[in-house]
Amino acid sequence: MIDMEPGLLEGLDEVDWAELGHAYGRAVDVPGQLTALCGPDATARESALMSLFGNIFHQGTRYSASPYAVPFLARIALAGPQSIRDGVLRLLTRLAIDWHDEYDLPRGIDIKAWRAAAAELTMDEALAWYDERIAAEPDKEKRGRLGEIRAEWAAGRLMGSRESALRSYDAVRAQLPALLPLLDDPEPAVRSAAAYLTAWFPEEAPAVLPCLLHRLRVEDSVAVRATALVAVGLLGDAALVPRLSPELDATEPLIRWAAATALARIGSTDGTAGLGPDLARAVIGELAAAAVRTPEPGIYYNEEDIPGYTGRSLLALADHDRETVIGGVADCLAGIRSRDHLDATARDALTVFFAGPAHDGRPCCTPLTELTEGQRRLLRALVKNGPWGRYGKQFEKCLTDRRLPDTRAGLRVYVGLPDDGLGGTEDEENIWG
Repeated sequence: MIDMEPGLLEGLDEVDWAELGHAYGRAVDVPGQLTALCGPDATARESALMSLFGNIFHQGTRYSASPYAVPFLARIALAGPQSIRDGVLRLLTRLAIDWHDEYDLPRGIDIKAWRAAAAELTMDEALAWYDERIAAEPDKEKRGRLGEIRAEWAAGRLMGSRESALRSYDAVRAQLPALLPLLDDPEPAVRSAAAYLTAWFPEEAPAVLPCLLHRLRVEDSVAVRATALVAVGLLGDAALVPRLSPELDATEPLIRWAAATALARIGSTDGTAGLGPDLARAVIGELAAAAVRTPEPGIYYNEEDIPGYTGRSLLALADHDRETVIGGVADCLAGIRSRDHLDATARDALTVFFAGPAHDGRPCCTPLTELTEGQRRLLRALVKNGPWGRYGKQFEKCLTDRRLPDTRAGLRVYVGLPDDGLGGTEDEENIWG
């Protein structure tokens, strides 16, 4: 092993990893993976990083071993092998927040709600829940499996609750002061990953924002600058509008998108008082323009699904200019890569732009002539790009609740589009993949 600095893994052997757990059981393999991150073999480093992504952060779940790995990962991000440092920063970000937490964009992290939710379920309550399930389970094999999981919980090795996520989040938060200098790292990839990491700690905003604003003053990388702009928007408030609004005139489209995204977050939080009507319209116009551009790579937010982020930013400003927003959201749907993001955006758009259930004796479907051009445009986009298929049940129910056809074929007829030959039972591979 090659330590890039003395003490990089100091204390690793003092942690009782066998008494900690991760996605695949006891965390006895974590020390070797952390050690491999610091080794001379680049392939082994990448393999170790992927293994850590899979065991201490598994499909969004954090475990009892997760926070114990954080201090070592922070040291590696600061002084480990160059090729691995930005990846380690991304792992630290995932240990703080998971992909689903980003579905709350553009508003960012509601840490007060997180802490309140974590306080609602104690360990005793969790164990009591398992006891009830074990007592009610007639199948011996399933009962035994539940008993094994309960034992792991009782030992503190298997934790998938908001409380365990917060333990990991707070472990990363504790390292944030040491990691802030990475915003000035010589490597753009490290600066970008560091800016992305800082965006999720509103409690640390007083310390983080000055560092991000300094980075904006001196940064020459478009990707780093855009990442820092979005981070400023997630952490800042209306006081930063004068600093952010000139970025809407930047030459680079990605910078304009980032500035509009940051301002949309502030506007969605502070309303007209935060932006003002003229600036709100300018932000909406830039986001609507971004909806039809090819997304640029290198932005980590929203799993790098920029159209999904753009659509939700637009929806947050719907009260300012409904027709421009609905057109922009319709344009975004074609570019959203993630089914989860598409489903959330589609349902949110229907909720914002169509009235909910009413028991007034009206026909099953609202007459098409009663819809605005923007509403019709959105429905046409949903016919083509909506989350249809076996995973789209919530979306289809949302259509039903708004007196709209809840099948692709039915909606196609409703908005007057010609038959595309797919019929009424959609082939998911044809529609999605």
